[in-house]
Amino acid sequence: MQLTETRLAESHRPTLDQALEAIRTRAYWSPHPEHPKAYGESAPADGLAAFEALRSTRFELHQPGTDGWTGGEVSPYGIELGVEYPHPDPDVLLPAMRAGTAAWREAGPELRALVCLEILARVSARTHEFAHAVMHTSGQAFMMAFQAGGPHAQDRGLEAVAYAYAEQTRTPAAADWSKPQGKRDPLELRKTFTAAGRGVALVIGCNTFPTWNGYPGLFASLATGNAVLVKPHPRAVLPLALTVRIAREVLAEAGFDADLVCLAAERPGEGLAKTLAVRPEIRIIDYTGSTAFGDWLEANARQARVHTEKAGVNTVVVDSTDDYRGMLSNLAFSLSLYSGQMCTTPQNLLIPRDGVATDAGHKSYEEVVADLAASVGGLLGDDARANALLGALVNPEVRSRLEGAAELGEVALPSRTIAHPDFPDAVVRTPVIVKLDGGKAEPGAAYLDECFGPVSFAVAVDSTADALGLLRRTIRDKGAMTVGAYTTSPEVERAIEEVCLEESAQLSLNLTGGVYVNQTAAFSDFHGSGGNPAANAALCDSAFVASRFHVVEVRRQG
Repeated sequence: MQLTETRLAESHRPTLDQALEAIRTRAYWSPHPEHPKAYGESAPADGLAAFEALRSTRFELHQPGTDGWTGGEVSPYGIELGVEYPHPDPDVLLPAMRAGTAAWREAGPELRALVCLEILARVSARTHEFAHAVMHTSGQAFMMAFQAGGPHAQDRGLEAVAYAYAEQTRTPAAADWSKPQGKRDPLELRKTFTAAGRGVALVIGCNTFPTWNGYPGLFASLATGNAVLVKPHPRAVLPLALTVRIAREVLAEAGFDADLVCLAAERPGEGLAKTLAVRPEIRIIDYTGSTAFGDWLEANARQARVHTEKAGVNTVVVDSTDDYRGMLSNLAFSLSLYSGQMCTTPQNLLIPRDGVATDAGHKSYEEVVADLAASVGGLLGDDARANALLGALVNPEVRSRLEGAAELGEVALPSRTIAHPDFPDAVVRTPVIVKLDGGKAEPGAAYLDECFGPVSFAVAVDSTADALGLLRRTIRDKGAMTVGAYTTSPEVERAIEEVCLEESAQLSLNLTGGVYVNQTAAFSDFHGSGGNPAANAALCDSAFVASRFHVVEVRRQG
């Protein structure tokens, strides 16, 4: 099947226009359905069958430079995927990827955007298959894997395409320039302006959200004229490998070189990301993961524009509330979702030791902590509901941190083991809440560093003012993807907002309903700010896409 520009425009130009309007207005919009039933009656069974058919197979991509095969993914739910992926020889693969960039550049911003939208449309049509792939590589429960790994990830990819298109078309493609010269003939030039990609972009995938975190960089780079090499996390290859296969099919059908998008799966312990990151061909890097490797990339991949999302210490300040039960319910859900394995999950809950004013009367620090523990316990008291919210622990390191949390302070809510009815080898644990004293905030205090996973600290502080001081310190020193706060005081609200404005942290105030601090909506919410140590880029803003291309001007005598 051949994809013509006319056919692509008929299929996807209206969607692109709606996406451009959405990023302008910041209103709610999504072309990707969140409900599994929206994909057709047979889609659930078809998606599961497609996933099962991938297991114990060799995932052929027909890309150049394949020097062997690698794999070894084991689901956090306890099953082996058994998929083998092509292992690349960078000396062969990277030059081959660059070969098709001239034609991709000449295609222009609109056609590139339309091709990207066709890729996303085909990914969307296979959302059920992707949901199983994400579930069994990240440990997310199925419904979260379906939504976050499917439509929400696709939204983020489309958002990046919209920003890329808007930035590339800010400058006209051509202009006639005429400068008056009085009695003499004017000076006349014909000028053209071409958005030219920087080179090969490297996407370094993460284990927990392979598509959600991977799609913004992938589609931002591809839409701005770059070839993209996707290096997945070795425990979460399948969702991105499926994406690469679909992208290659679409590119070929649209008349472009399929090698504009390739996969780089690594052998166990190989450290391929570090090797690729400093190659001269790599001019853009997108990375989500540990602070240590993110810092290494920023320091060593000097030939590339490096976009990192690293660790942070997310904080909630509890000053006062006019909906105590709503606050507890909202926080309980935020702490429990995906076992706290989100870069946006709250970790530190800063609570004045003298307590807080609520619509249910004054509540002491001890009462707030006990009531929050009871709210989490009630939310997760039913094992079926708990499995649907928690998912499985993604790796042994998370389990180790959870099991070691009891040594850090008094446990207000102990973790318990939950059996999964369908996957007996899944490691499912409820969150732990530990009580700590924040009076001195000594170096080395547990709450001053990220403790990734289902571990939260209820930190007693002397006052709200002290809470804001600790909040400022942790954002400045460690970064934060999210900040939450509860207060009925306009003065306190302004003070919290001022801290977040000065330290560049995204703030959510008084959430008590169905919106949670650890969730963001594409086209409306910015994920990260790029202004504190947790991340040097935001998903997604103009800065995220603008550095991925240069505008090259050619002047001709008129």
